[in-house]
Amino acid sequence: MQTKLTQLLNIKYPIIQAPMFLVSNVAMVTEAMKAGIAGCIPALNYRTIEELRSAIKELKANKVEGGSFGFNLIVNKSNFKYKEQLEAICEEGCDFIITSLGSPEETIQQAHAVGIKVFCDVTDLRFAKKVEQLGADAAIAVNNEAGGHRGNLSPEELTNLLNKELDIPVISAGGVGRKADIDKMLSYGAAGVSVGSPFIASIEAGVTDEYKQACVDYGEKDIVMTERISGTPCTVINTPYVQKIGTKATWIENLMNKNKTLKKWVKMIRFSIGMKATEKAAKKATYKTVWVAGPSIEHTKEILPVKAIVDKLIH
Repeated sequence: MQTKLTQLLNIKYPIIQAPMFLVSNVAMVTEAMKAGIAGCIPALNYRTIEELRSAIKELKANKVEGGSFGFNLIVNKSNFKYKEQLEAICEEGCDFIITSLGSPEETIQQAHAVGIKVFCDVTDLRFAKKVEQLGADAAIAVNNEAGGHRGNLSPEELTNLLNKELDIPVISAGGVGRKADIDKMLSYGAAGVSVGSPFIASIEAGVTDEYKQACVDYGEKDIVMTERISGTPCTVINTPYVQKIGTKATWIENLMNKNKTLKKWVKMIRFSIGMKATEKAAKKATYKTVWVAGPSIEHTKEILPVKAIVDKLIH
């Protein structure tokens, strides 16, 4: 399965284990590398810069031929730790960085200076062209089947559009839960795929057994969009608690969102409250279950080791 992505990262299979807030960890990425794919962790999964540096060192020690590892950076103002995280990653070293939610210009400049590749999350052609002009090594096309914050275009429409207009490789993100899905994305012209939700139900994932089991018990039809986590529509499993609290922003948030000055603060407050609720649900059993996942959990039938999940994706 040689593609531009396997060449870029020197991996056996054109798959990135997507960075997932609270879920991704060193154990998952280590097993991903052993299985011949790339693994990525959100830098925000580490409370301190020291913990982030320690994780990078551990992954460097665990690296094997045919696998690679990277980190995801939120590059807008909501991430107060961004500059420190970027500095630590560039000093310690990794194979690639995935940027989200903002301009990747500074990240690309600093990462390229130390030989780290940069892939950028995009949901439309306008932003994809911008990141290409800034020097991104690949565009991650976040489609309308992705988990978490997703795009508006279908995998076929977005991949075809970007592949036709860009000179850099396009990596499709969303809608992959089995080998047939990977084959389909590659047929659209993708250089590889970013796969997240199927790995939530992995033995190595750093979340509760209840969260993992929910990805087995629920399916595509149980995924809904909510504005109650980050202020931006996000996909979650439609648990009884999500049904109880609703998926729309409150009336006062809607009112304040109409004021340009207040809108930024409303989003920051909502993001903070939502992330804390998500963390509680991920890390301990609670009736307040807000579990982020995408429709590709439809093909998750049991909790398995990362290696077994990769095997299912490539065979």
